[in-house]
Amino acid sequence: MTHNARQRFRAPPKFKLRDEDADDAAFSSRAANPKLGKSKAKALDLERTDALIDRIAALQDKLYAQHKQKVLLVLQGTDTGGKDGTVRALFKGISPMGLRAVAFKSPTDAELAHDYLWRVHQYVPGNGEIAIFNRSHYEDVLITRVQGWIDDDECKRRYAQIRDFERMLAETGTVIIKVFLHISKEEQRERLQERLDDPDKQWKFNPEDIKQREKWDDYQRAYEKAIRETDAPHAPWYVVPANSKTHRNLVIASLLLETLEGMELSYPPPHPDLSSFTVE
Repeated sequence: MTHNARQRFRAPPKFKLRDEDADDAAFSSRAANPKLGKSKAKALDLERTDALIDRIAALQDKLYAQHKQKVLLVLQGTDTGGKDGTVRALFKGISPMGLRAVAFKSPTDAELAHDYLWRVHQYVPGNGEIAIFNRSHYEDVLITRVQGWIDDDECKRRYAQIRDFERMLAETGTVIIKVFLHISKEEQRERLQERLDDPDKQWKFNPEDIKQREKWDDYQRAYEKAIRETDAPHAPWYVVPANSKTHRNLVIASLLLETLEGMELSYPPPHPDLSSFTVE
């Protein structure tokens, strides 16, 4: 049983990103039973997440078989926010048939020669698919604005274009879930330091992350603005506390399961006269 994650974590109209909210663990077993030890609570939460993934897998099979609707899960967040980890944790037990993950890096020369939505549109899900965007078209109203590559007027135009783009996707059968992975500045510092200290994770470290960290407050304001401007009933934003990776995965699994359950998925009807067939 889920906890109505879509209601609990939906971004309110005038929300503010506060570091203390990144530690919110409202869905954890320990929140329900404070007497539980930390390790026991974590083990229970991992079990609960695995159970949700099993239910997601069953519904994804129906989505693929039905081949009418599609789901787009957008993951946004600061560097080290947990986008890669979320994809690994939540989709390891789901059939790759009808599942696609796309990571958007810095645009290529060919992509820059087109409008900024061009490279995104070609990866939206088709009928029967779940597509996961690791970063997305929102980079073009985030890093571009913080770095000063676009001005306020252009940013407003892009908000309007994104709203139109997502409305078009929704009106043509795409169910959209947009998630902001909310970590605190201190949590980011610890994760970046861990990458530096662990030889197996040093490949992840990018010196540019340190430069971008200096603009932490600017990025937080840019995220607040983008989320407020583009939240809509057909393309809702959810702000998920992500300091705890275990709790983060539990919440996002709950969001995805609730969304799939609301889509009234079912297997297509069989051939009208199966009795006429025999397998020799």
